[in-house]
Amino acid sequence: MKFWQKPAKAIRHVFQQGNSLAQTSIELFSTALNRDVRLDICTPPDYNRNRNREYRLVLFNDGQDLSRMDFIPMLEKLYTEKTLLPLITVGIHASHDRLREYGTARQPDYKGRGHLAAAYTRFVVEELMPYLSRHYRIAGVPEQQAIAGFSLGGLSAFDIAWANPDVFGVCGVFSGSFWWRWSDVLPEDPDAVRIMHDIVNQTQEIPDARYWFQCGTLDETDDRNGNGIIDSIDDTQDIIRAIRAKGVQEQAIRYLEIPGGRHEPHTWGMAMPDFLRWGLQ
Repeated sequence: MKFWQKPAKAIRHVFQQGNSLAQTSIELFSTALNRDVRLDICTPPDYNRNRNREYRLVLFNDGQDLSRMDFIPMLEKLYTEKTLLPLITVGIHASHDRLREYGTARQPDYKGRGHLAAAYTRFVVEELMPYLSRHYRIAGVPEQQAIAGFSLGGLSAFDIAWANPDVFGVCGVFSGSFWWRWSDVLPEDPDAVRIMHDIVNQTQEIPDARYWFQCGTLDETDDRNGNGIIDSIDDTQDIIRAIRAKGVQEQAIRYLEIPGGRHEPHTWGMAMPDFLRWGLQ
């Protein structure tokens, strides 16, 4: 039996009439990960009134953190203000294996973390997306399908989107862990051996997609190359330079830097409306 043919287990329903959102939490069994995956699915206010409409979709790694950003009240406010087109959001909860499932599908880092990242990618692309296509009215075209994530979940989202532009045409990275490397820091070249940068540099066929990045100036304090710029900003800007060098156009890239922003859900919540408006409009 294929994954998307197995009935999901509903664990919470919150539905309100009128102009409110509908929220459902379910558990889906993943063959790739050999575990149940919790999903928090939110449909827009008109979803049950307009049954002929198809909707934009955004998946979030580390979906368990969305509640800490007041995500649902934020969506309600954006819809009330009519500053966001209707969309379906799916928060994918990380498990206790987060450090094994997030990362880069090509290889784990030098400590062996992320060795299940390829399995997680299969779950998202081959299991979750077909399930959502069967059970929700999503548009089904890459330019209206996004994947995003926070910290290590952001690295995972970028890796999945970069490798699967036929599925995801938009990617959002909040404080991404682009430091992920295949050996320890080399004193003679502190910025070498970063896995995602190597993947981008070695890519031959350029993905046709759009990329949104966010960093906070207080994401961290580390500055391994001593250039006066913290590593999270350095690593993100280097990724942006790498994808530009590959031919990704300026208008397909957005970088948001938040003064005083920290590596935490409060800052990511501040940045969220910018991502949703830019990426899903």
